[in-house]
Parts: sequence; C-alpha cells; structure tokens
Amino acid sequence: MRAAPFLVRYLFILGIILGLSFGVHAWLRTRAGLTSTGDLLLLSYVVNLLLAFGIVAVLYAFRNKMKNQIGFLFIGGSFLKFLLFFLFFYPSFTADEVIARGEFSSFFAPYFLSLILETYFTSLMLRNLERENPA
Repeated sequence: MRAAPFLVRYLFILGIILGLSFGVHAWLRTRAGLTSTGDLLLLSYVVNLLLAFGIVAVLYAFRNKMKNQIGFLFIGGSFLKFLLFFLFFYPSFTADEVIARGEFSSFFAPYFLSLILETYFTSLMLRNLERENPA
C-alpha cells in the first residue's frame, strides 16, 4: 500500500465528510436563529481535520516499525486531541450562555466524525499491513 493513495484518499474522504457536516451544522445554527458559524465552529472543524489527518499520517509513517504499538499511538493521538480541546476550546465553553447557545457541539460534532474516520482508516491500514506481511 503506497503512502500517497492511502493518505490522499483519507484526506479526501475526511475533507468531504467534515465539509458536509460543517455545512449542515452552519445551516442548523442559522435555522435556530444563531450566527451560522458561531464563535468557534470553523476553527473546530479545521483543527479536527488537521489533527485527524496528522494522527493517521503519523500512524501510517510508523506502521512497519511499530506495528504492535499502533493502538497505543492511536490512543495517544486521541489524548492529544482532548488535551488541545481542554487548553483551547474548553475555556470558551464554560460560560453558561455559551452552552445554552449550543456552542458545545461545535467541537464534538467534528471530533466525533473525525474519530470514526480515524478508527476506520487505522483499521484498514492494519488489515492491509497484515495482508502484505502475514505473521
């Protein structure tokens, strides 16, 4: 499995899914009488896209050297995403009026979608690695 097709396909699908989700999310906010992008909506989607791609790219880079530790690296990537959330996004979400406006979903909608795609593509990568190098 060559790096370019796998990572390009992952980035393409991740971008499409998060882009569609962003559009729906902004539309729903508008329908609810809120600003379409809110305080952190666009930033949340961009940060999640970059982190999700970065995590899978790192896993892909280390897939042969650290095949048995990929799960730990994956968990470490999830920990990194949560750490960044608590450092940069959480302070904005602690105010009661922010939670009432629905800003809290601004981070967790793209986080959840990117986590699903990270998990799927990591498992796909490991399956392909197992086919290429059976133990």
